[in-house]
Amino acid sequence: MFYDANAISKYPEITARSFVKAATDHTEKFQIMNRKHTISVLASMSLILIFNSCMERTSGQKPNILFIAIDDMNDWIGVLGGHPMARTPNIDKLAGQGVLFTNAHTPAPACSPCRNAILYGMQPHNSGLYPFYDRNKLEPEFFEKHKSLMELFRANGYNTYGAGKIHHGNMKRASIERFDSLEFTESINTQLLELPDPVVDSTVGTGSKEFRKMCARPSLSPLEDHVDYNISKFGVEVLKRKHEKPFFLAVGFIKPHLPFVAPKKYFDMFPREEIRKTQVRDDDLADLPWVARSNAKLNDDYNYRSKNTWEDWIRAYLACNAYTDENVGRVVEALNSSPYKDNTIIVLWSDHGYHFGEKRSHRKFSLWEESTRVPFIILDPENASNGKVCDAPVSLIDIYPTLLNYAGIEIPEYSDGLDLTELLQSPDTGRKIPALTTWGRGNYSLRSFNWRYTVYFDGSEELYNHQNDPYEWDNLAENPEYHQIKNELKKYLPATEAPLVMQGKTLHNIVDADQPSLDKFKKLWSEMQKRGMNLE
Repeated sequence: MFYDANAISKYPEITARSFVKAATDHTEKFQIMNRKHTISVLASMSLILIFNSCMERTSGQKPNILFIAIDDMNDWIGVLGGHPMARTPNIDKLAGQGVLFTNAHTPAPACSPCRNAILYGMQPHNSGLYPFYDRNKLEPEFFEKHKSLMELFRANGYNTYGAGKIHHGNMKRASIERFDSLEFTESINTQLLELPDPVVDSTVGTGSKEFRKMCARPSLSPLEDHVDYNISKFGVEVLKRKHEKPFFLAVGFIKPHLPFVAPKKYFDMFPREEIRKTQVRDDDLADLPWVARSNAKLNDDYNYRSKNTWEDWIRAYLACNAYTDENVGRVVEALNSSPYKDNTIIVLWSDHGYHFGEKRSHRKFSLWEESTRVPFIILDPENASNGKVCDAPVSLIDIYPTLLNYAGIEIPEYSDGLDLTELLQSPDTGRKIPALTTWGRGNYSLRSFNWRYTVYFDGSEELYNHQNDPYEWDNLAENPEYHQIKNELKKYLPATEAPLVMQGKTLHNIVDADQPSLDKFKKLWSEMQKRGMNLE
């Protein structure tokens, strides 16, 4: 039975990031692998692994896929220890049944570039899709050359089912009309658009008193009126059917994305007077270069502190996480009660993390740990290593080749990810290739076992030793003692950069090689200093 988090009276105390283990010391030698070599290795590995993972399945059939996407969920789940008050028993249970990746990172810390990378299998520096895009306005040639995961599964004999946010913007009517018929055998996104907005309790929480983006309040509407509940309900219904063909079921939960609105019972789990703020340092931006500083959302930080609403936003986010956890549990329990349990691979991921005051920032849109680190779980019922934890650095870009390999589908040559099949079978062996996150052309961050190294388009840098500094408080980039560490990590930076794709571009909220001016941010910094923010 799935867990109702509301019924748990007290969740065990968890020290933040207590599950992340130090796997190597700072003298670790990194394996050198440029992109061309990576592609050649993938080509040879894929032939072997397709045989191992697909041809030798006990059932003798292609595996089904349950694809669980979550929007904006950071490491505030029990098993990742991001916040001691987190209540996510269903996700925690799934982590214990599959392989939990404790050092998993997004390809890009924003919804559109991240999901484009994951679902089309290409890093932003190769696709040119760095900021936000309207898929309806991209050049047709892009879709002729590149196919999404759902398209490839459907073209290779799978029935594909979809509900909720999978692509960025895929729940807009124009996108549904154009893309759902290409990717899904069946989708309910049109029906989801007909649901009424929740009615919020204007006396509790903060922000807008109506269901608007900047709202952090409980919903008073019936559960049946909430989008994410209906997404989970569709997942349950599909899993109760009789299937003659293998299926790919994609459920994309929108919470905890803004607005932070969830049914009231989830707010009741987190009394405001008990909310614990995140650990922050007021001068945390002082030792950073200007481009790095520009990623901080100073207006949010000033407003939440000055209006004494910091706890309200944290409370609402915790409530949304608990609500999403229960929706996840509902779908997973339906699978476990079905005849498809033993031949269905579950993949659970969040597109990126989220800040709550760390680095004087809120929301995502940065190359720091809070923004890049994500929940990531894969459960293959035939994997003898289920129940283990993998501390090796991995990227969500790896989902694309891994799932194609499981299904015996040819991996396109343009795929940038690394197949995780071998790592899933031996999680303890680790992998020394760091995970790459991109935020704008020229801005890249690499996360290894112990280190985060970030370089910006103007050559400025950040370097953190996670073994001693899990909150990334001390930038070591200018310390000559760590010159060799930086040189080793630099080998994994992109050798080439695709130019920024202009067609279809919408929001470009990044200081990068294509939008390099810092004048506006420096003016904001000066204003915030005058307001007493004590930034340095």
